[in-house]
Amino acid sequence: MIRIARPLAVGLAAVAALTACSNPNNNDNAAGSAASVAPADKKLSIGFFGFAKANSFAQATWAGVQEYANANNAEATFLDSNFDGPTQVNQLQDAVTSKRYDVVIVQANDGTAMVNPVKQAVAAGITVVIEFTPVGGKYDTIEPQVPGTVNIIDPPTVNGDGLAKMALEGCKTVTDAACKVAYFQGFANYPLDTARTDAAVKALKAGGAAEVISNFVGGYTPDSGRGAMQNLLQAHPDVNVVIGSSQALQGATPLAAGKKITFVGNGGSQQAYDFVAKGTWYGTYAMPEKAQGAKAAELGIKKARGESVPEATDACTTLTDYACLGTKDKLAGKTADYSD
Repeated sequence: MIRIARPLAVGLAAVAALTACSNPNNNDNAAGSAASVAPADKKLSIGFFGFAKANSFAQATWAGVQEYANANNAEATFLDSNFDGPTQVNQLQDAVTSKRYDVVIVQANDGTAMVNPVKQAVAAGITVVIEFTPVGGKYDTIEPQVPGTVNIIDPPTVNGDGLAKMALEGCKTVTDAACKVAYFQGFANYPLDTARTDAAVKALKAGGAAEVISNFVGGYTPDSGRGAMQNLLQAHPDVNVVIGSSQALQGATPLAAGKKITFVGNGGSQQAYDFVAKGTWYGTYAMPEKAQGAKAAELGIKKARGESVPEATDACTTLTDYACLGTKDKLAGKTADYSD
């Protein structure tokens, strides 16, 4: 779904404290002042507020942002919050105060906590692009929740539904009996992960999975995934399908050697593509994240220069012809645009 905008128009306790005083659906002061149009020959400054520099997914986004910026008379800076919501809030507030950037691209750690600083950025005349995860209280929509922003989104609930769909298909490849599915959460009680986990678990149960196990935290590293898999196999040695971040499943997969277990990853890295191509994983939710970063930079630069751009873009349907559901047949002949 795309709508056209008018031109010119993890410290969880601390996050809770920040969100308690912010109503994400309150649009007071959201419109603010209109951003001034940047001349075509002005070199624009872009601030990329990514998840974490150490995260391969965020690095893929960053590579796309940098590549497009460098080719279009702009320079970009990565502001590293290291997966911490309050840190990211403070970074954006500081950037608004200093008027350091013409464009900011927000990859929100906590979409609810980021509402107020994003409103402040819009009111200050900064072009704001919301990338990948929504900013606001709703995690099931690509529509702008802060007026004046440009959004290129993969809603976490859609992501969760897609993971569940592939997992239920994967069940048929490893068992003829009732299927037991384990879902490794990324971070416990993390807003994005909570919305995605809830959607996946609901869809798995609705789709007929005999048992859904979602009390293990797999994280976003091979080490954390290995630990979660060890605990899972001790408690549920008869598990059939395991869902988790592509990084976590790289640590979990070797522990399934010799067992009738398949995997569904969440991530479009080269390693994930390789596991799917070999048949070790049934599929992976494959977002071409470098392309999404480049698209976010394109939208931001064009809007800052006064062009009309979509205010709401669904990343998966715009950037892939397979709705990010990366099964072996869908990824055949395709190349990942980043490595874990």
